[in-house]
Amino acid sequence: MKADALTLGHGLSFDDLYDREGLVRLDGLFVEALGVADGELRRRLESARAEPGGLTRLEESDLIMEVAAHLEAFLGGLFGIGDALVALGGEHDALAPIYEVRRNFVQRRAVKKIKADGAAALDGEALGREMETLVGGPLTALAFARKVAEWETDEAAHVEALATAESYAAWATLSPAGRKKHAGSVLFKEPGKLDFDHLVRHMVSEESDGFTRHRLDQSHLRRREGFALTDAGADLAGALGEANYCIWCHKQGRDSCSTGLREKLGKDEPGPAPFRKNTFEITLAGCPLEEKISEFQKLKADGFPIGAFAVMTIDNPMVAATGHRICNDCMKSCVYQKQDPVDIPQAETRTLKDVLALPWGFEIYSLLTRWNPLNLRRPYPKAESGRKVLVVGMGPAGFTLAHHLMNDGHTVVGIDGLKIEPLPGGISGVGATGERVPFEPVRDVESLYESLDDRIMAGFGGVAEYGITVRWDKNFLKLIRLLLERRSQFALFGGVRFGGTITPDDAWDMGFDHIALAAGAGKPTIIDMPNNLARGVRTASDFLMALQLTGAARRDTVANMQLRLPAVVIGGGLTAIDTATEALAYYPRQVEKFLGRYETLVAEKGEEAVRAVWDEEEAAIADIFLSHGRAIREER
Repeated sequence: MKADALTLGHGLSFDDLYDREGLVRLDGLFVEALGVADGELRRRLESARAEPGGLTRLEESDLIMEVAAHLEAFLGGLFGIGDALVALGGEHDALAPIYEVRRNFVQRRAVKKIKADGAAALDGEALGREMETLVGGPLTALAFARKVAEWETDEAAHVEALATAESYAAWATLSPAGRKKHAGSVLFKEPGKLDFDHLVRHMVSEESDGFTRHRLDQSHLRRREGFALTDAGADLAGALGEANYCIWCHKQGRDSCSTGLREKLGKDEPGPAPFRKNTFEITLAGCPLEEKISEFQKLKADGFPIGAFAVMTIDNPMVAATGHRICNDCMKSCVYQKQDPVDIPQAETRTLKDVLALPWGFEIYSLLTRWNPLNLRRPYPKAESGRKVLVVGMGPAGFTLAHHLMNDGHTVVGIDGLKIEPLPGGISGVGATGERVPFEPVRDVESLYESLDDRIMAGFGGVAEYGITVRWDKNFLKLIRLLLERRSQFALFGGVRFGGTITPDDAWDMGFDHIALAAGAGKPTIIDMPNNLARGVRTASDFLMALQLTGAARRDTVANMQLRLPAVVIGGGLTAIDTATEALAYYPRQVEKFLGRYETLVAEKGEEAVRAVWDEEEAAIADIFLSHGRAIREER
């Protein structure tokens, strides 16, 4: 047996985790273990499963959160990762003083006592040196928080030290110099007030040539080269900062991030109240999935990473395809409407990453999409229905639907018009000719990841594959695909056009009972304006799709995709912003590739032979590309 082989507890095998009977057995083992630890809690869980509609929303939340802590311990034992789980929980606990001191000392004491003008007048560097002496070492956020918490237990004996800490906290939080020094700090942070007329902060405006130009302050720019992941997201401290900023208002029924922000009704007005709209007339309906956000934030803040993750996956099992850089309906509907909302997507994605980083973390995620005892209505897949469903389109709608159909007991075949690259059978469970083959558990999720700069488009994920840029980690698409493809009730086929390769009549003849249409986001958009197809004019969505699907951005491709400067992007939506950033990243890569290949051809054939086939316009374009390529090479 390999040293890193998975040995499950309770006499279970890895195959049991992908078999309904094995999952039913696993559920029984958990309920039995829960009864040993807390008999009354087991009774409440079994009663709730028998009649989930009999609980109020708060009663259901309380039950789920109590069981979540036991589920975390059970999974730690099942996968033999108790030590790693204790270590991760310890990291959560170690950071706890930062958030307590931020709320009760920095925000409620220091910045209320010393205003912005007074903070700017302080000598922050001198105060910093004094604080380093007081804490006995480097002035990290954790060192500051621990010392302040210690001093507050006996304030009378530490009056001067606390006064110094107050001054430094006010300077670090309110003054420009302090904010610059502690940029990104989760300790010296005060929520900003929302101004819907100026949502983009750190903007510099300049008047010239009769126009107003807006740009971001240089200190807030994120430099980029190539097409590697541009945003790694929050670290654990940042995610816990958001979890502790949340006021966990599901207890008061005010968790509008999940259920939506509603208008207030008069005494005689019938309910339910309509959803409110913000300044931009966006309906504040909250999370489309009604994910239990407040509940998972509370568990995360309390140091239960798997428990928090299990709560997330009740309503959002495809959580790898949501979160940071994907969705923010929850933030828009946050109970904080006059100040910065809780960055829920950051906390959600970091919680996913924390679980994935554990030994066998992907297998834990995978298991919780099939068996989740916190899901009172469907803790494990239903028995086979005998029904077969054809899902057309393997984008977010298609792969999410496929998951739920399988958990409802149906067999699913997913098709997509894009060519879908095969995955190794050892991880996917699908052989080269489509047959089911044994697959191995994944101990280290990093073994599945690829650099986005070199990654070959796999074709799975629809708009998430071809429409989203490297601001989001597309390695998550592989995880989503494995969640589906490893299941024996699922088959995946790429390069299949519905209505062409296969028609509805073909589907009925093949024995399908239902066709689910989950396609359409990739349909070309033709703008109704004169000359919209003129040379040099391209729709933003078409540009992004071509960039992603042809592999033009990769160094080793010869995709025929030409971009010339200056480029003008018309529009200010997300697609426009993505187009602007990708054009800025693609152009240097394009001219570097052109220069390199030109030099190779000249070395082989001579410059005269290479240039002889170009007409006048092509030669002019080539000279621009070559000069720009040399300039970039020289700069680097």
